[in-house]
Parts: sequence; structure tokens; C-alpha cells
Amino acid sequence: MTCRWPIVSVSSCQPAALSSEEVTVNGHEQSGPARRRTAPALVGALLIGVGILIGVIVASDLEWTPFGHAVPDSPKFQGGPVRTAVPVSIGIGGDRNFVNIAKAVKPAVVNIFSKRTGRRGQSPHMMPFDDPFFRRFFGEEFFRRFERPKEPMERSMGSGVIVDPSGLIVTNNHVVSDADEIKVLLDDKREFKAELVGVDPKTDLAVLRIEAKDLPTIPWADSDQLEVGEFVLAVGNPFGLNQTVTMGIVSAVGRARMGIAEYEDFIQTDAAINPGNSGGPLVNERGELVGINTAIFSRSGGNMGIGFAVPSNMARSILDQLVKTGRVVRGWLGVSIQDLSPELAAQFGISEAKGVLVSDVLNDSPAERAGLERGDVIVEFDGKPVENPGQLRNVVAQTEVGKKALVKVIRDNRTRTVKVTVGEQPRNLARAGIQEPGKSATPAGLLSGIEVRDLDSNWASRLGLARKERGVVVVRVRPDGAAEGAGVREGDIILEINRQMVADLEDYEGVAGELGQHQVVLLLIKRQGRTLFLTLKS
Repeated sequence: MTCRWPIVSVSSCQPAALSSEEVTVNGHEQSGPARRRTAPALVGALLIGVGILIGVIVASDLEWTPFGHAVPDSPKFQGGPVRTAVPVSIGIGGDRNFVNIAKAVKPAVVNIFSKRTGRRGQSPHMMPFDDPFFRRFFGEEFFRRFERPKEPMERSMGSGVIVDPSGLIVTNNHVVSDADEIKVLLDDKREFKAELVGVDPKTDLAVLRIEAKDLPTIPWADSDQLEVGEFVLAVGNPFGLNQTVTMGIVSAVGRARMGIAEYEDFIQTDAAINPGNSGGPLVNERGELVGINTAIFSRSGGNMGIGFAVPSNMARSILDQLVKTGRVVRGWLGVSIQDLSPELAAQFGISEAKGVLVSDVLNDSPAERAGLERGDVIVEFDGKPVENPGQLRNVVAQTEVGKKALVKVIRDNRTRTVKVTVGEQPRNLARAGIQEPGKSATPAGLLSGIEVRDLDSNWASRLGLARKERGVVVVRVRPDGAAEGAGVREGDIILEINRQMVADLEDYEGVAGELGQHQVVLLLIKRQGRTLFLTLKS
């Protein structure tokens, strides 16, 4: 057997038995070839021992040994330099607390099995003959030949968490989506058929109910208080392995633009999350529910240390609404917003790129009625600092409809506060139509990389516009130019240049001709019904 470093097994690495010829060992006379073989064997054993000792010392000094919680223990060897281990405090009472937390939360974690039942149907041509008389006359075999093949059974497996003793369970929408049958397996091996209370695809959450009483639950935590670096446990059923517990830390909070759901405010964790964990709980060091495990980032389909969970505050809000009304109502302002880049901040005379930029205000919206304007920079909503468009969108959506919220904005280098009555988000937010096209212009300077035309009826038809609107349409963008680098695309409608209105091609040529050697140009464009600001830099 071969010995591999760093595992050393004495029993599997014994020297070969000595021959019957004698050599002198410990004062006893032995002789023959065995003496010649013994010397190299002893030298080899000595070298191996020295190598092991040096390797352990080097690994210890260079911190190559795996990370772990140090606990007091007796020394494993003597005679070499020994570094005294100091127990690492994790702030929650040591490893035993993780054991206690796992024991407390596991009974409230469930397995969820859902399936779409395969359906068989007859050929449409045979429908008039679906009658017992014809079946007796022609025989069952005849009818089976004309039946459509059975659709494959689609099965889904995931996890869920009991949040109410009466049987309410929160999970992910994608675990139970379009299911004909949903079954829930409890930790005590009891199985229940589940009722689907409601779903919210925009957050990928769903609520189930089972007919049971006095069930164990996990208490809710305030996810807004969660901090990066906190220890968390993820519990679920990855790959069908019941009640698997993994540990990690909070890697980030407020993750958005992941393309996972329409409303994203994810907790990122390195606790192992794998297929089958979806819908399971993420709990903090007090055993409280801080999130619902939802997705992973992976190139292989398995865990790579990047998992995402819906924050408990968002999940709790969705749960309450689905239980009470069966649907989710979201707050709404009626503005189009975008990131405030340093370049845009400079154009609007703002020293720090904090907040979000209002690129459009919808007609007759709560924002318009409150006096919000295009070009405003929203820095605070209802007492909460605004960091990015996704965060503001989430905060507004979770605000109660009808609530009067104070919105702090920067306008013309002055900070002002506007009171907005939050409206209800329309079921289908209509994208406003775009504009119309005409001649052609290609000015010099930063705008030399684009060619524009008037919005005539021709271009209006091509862009699907219902009526003529002001502006000029971009018909060509030069590759590698400043415009392309800023994100200008063919079909964009230019409405303003450096805050000056562009109603037609004549306006465009006039404003563009006055730019001279400007190092930065601010454009207001309209694209697919949305307006946004772009900055062109030399």
C-alpha cells in the first residue's frame, strides 16, 4: 500500500518482515543480508519522520491547515515548536449553539413535492365517437391506437418553512408553479396534501396551507437589521437529502439586477445552497428566519458559494397579503428612474453620485400630482436613504397604498421635500409610446458618431408610434464612437441636448452647432416608451 501525504497510517506502512538470517539489534546478534537491508530501512524511516515534522511546522506557520474553530486539546506531539491555539469567539457561544439552532429549526422545515399529472387525450377526429357503444363495437384496442401519447410527468422538489402553527408554509413560486398536486412531508414523517393559498411570481414566493395544528414554526427576524458578516444557517432538502443544514455568513445584502425575479432585494450568502434547497429557511444566529433560499449562482449547477435568499421582511409582507386577499398590492409613484452616475451627477450640479435620477414622470400619476419633475434626484423616500433604482422600487412597492410619504429630492442644486400620496401599482403598466422621424443630420464633435432624422410618419410607423411626437430619431450609430460608448442605439429618440429641448431636426442642428468643444454632452432620449439620460464623453 502506498502512503500519501498528509495522511500517515502506521498500520498500512509497516516494513517487510526480516529474513531468518540474523543481525545485531538491541544487543542481540543477527547476521546476513538482513543487516545490509536494515540500515537503509532505518535511514528511510528517519527521513520520513523528519519530513513529516518539517511539513507540519511549515504548514502551521504558513497557515496552510484548514480553517476551523480552535478548541483546547492536548498536544499531538512533543519536541518541536508548538503554537498555542486560542479559541475563536464567534459571538454566539461556540459551535454548540449551531447544534441547538439546527435542532430548533429543523422541525419547521418541510419537503415539498409537486407534479403536473400527465394527460391522455384522444385525437380530435375521434371525439364524436367517445361513447360506450362505439367502444364496445370497435373494441378498446381500436381506440387506444388513436389516443395521443401520454405527456411526461413533470415533478418538482423543494423545501418550505412553517411560519404559522395552523399550517401556513412559505416556499418559492418556482417550486409549486402550475402544479396539479402538491404534497408536504414534515420532519416527523407525516405527509399532507397542500392547498395553494397564493403565489407572487414577481418575488418568486408562494404560500401553502396544510390541515394540521400546533405545528413547530420559525420566528420572523427583521431582515433590515441583518449585517454583512453575520453567521447564518441554510436548511433544506438538496437533491432530496432531507434536513440538510449548511453554515455560512451573510456575504452581501440588497442584491438586485440578478435576473432572478422582477423585484429583487436578495441576501447573498456563502452557506451551501443546492437544487432542492429552494424555499427553505435562512436563519440567523438566534434561530430566527431572515430569508427564504431562492437561487444560486453557478456555472456547474451546484453550489459555488454564492446563494441568494428573499429577505424575511419582503416574504412576510407577501405572506400577509396573499393570506388576507389572495393577491399582492404594491405601492406606486409613477416615475421612470435610473442610476445616478458620476458623469450625470456632474451634469446636474450634484457633488456626490447618491440617489436616483428621475428621467420621466407619468401623466396623472402620484408623482406628477405631488410635483416631482424630470431631472429631480431622489435621495430619500419615507425616511429611508435611496441608494439605487432597485432599492427605491422595492421600498415604494412595499409601502401601503394611500400612505402620505415624504420624498426628499435635489432640484437645481437645492434640497426640497415633496409629500406624495402613494398610489396602487396598475396591474399592467403600459409603456408609453415613442415618437416619429424625417431628413438627416450628422454634426461635428461628440455627436459626430450619430446620424439623426426628423420624426416623419414613415419613421413613426416603423417605430410603432400612434402619433407624432417631438424629437429626432437616431438612424445610425458609428461603432466605437462616444455615442455608442454612452449607450445610444438606433431607434432612440433624442428629446434634449444639455437640457435644451429638441423638437425637430432644425432644433437639433442649432443646439448641436453650439456645443463647440464640449467635453461632456448630456442627452435625454426616449427608448421603448421610457426616457433616460445619457452622457457622452470625449
